Amino acid sequence: MQKDLEAKFLKDFEKNQNIAHKICRIYTSNKSAHNDLFQEITIQVWKNYPKFRGDSKFSTWMYRVALNTAISLYRKSTRRVKTQDISNLAYKIKATDYDDTEEQQLKALYKAIHTLNDIEKALIFLYLEDKPYKEISETLGISSVNARVKMNRTKEKLKNILNP
Repeated sequence: MQKDLEAKFLKDFEKNQNIAHKICRIYTSNKSAHNDLFQEITIQVWKNYPKFRGDSKFSTWMYRVALNTAISLYRKSTRRVKTQDISNLAYKIKATDYDDTEEQQLKALYKAIHTLNDIEKALIFLYLEDKPYKEISETLGISSVNARVKMNRTKEKLKNILNP
């Protein structure tokens, strides 16, 4: 039973690990922090995987877990999320290196996104991933109308940052 769960998790996670890398890119500013956050997201997704009921797509559920992990870790530097040692698992997740050379033109956007608060970062991230407002609202636990209002305000804020 445990082996089946591990195999299914490995398949789902490797298929969607770019979600974690993209969140790491938004919430961190250096490679070391990126790797630490990626590892913590991996652990939290694995730890919560048995609770995944399949009510939504795995990617939507993973967005929520990953965003909550990132927000929790970086909101208060003194607060730490409890981690779980995964070294005794029967498999190893191969994390591919995150290559951002193709994203040089997005540096200004990422720099602007770093100035946003945690919720605004999550909204923009999901918006850039072409998620519909219904899925954004489900992921963040807010109403669809609230998601639209916050998104419009955040877009306006980004425009003002990028074009002062």
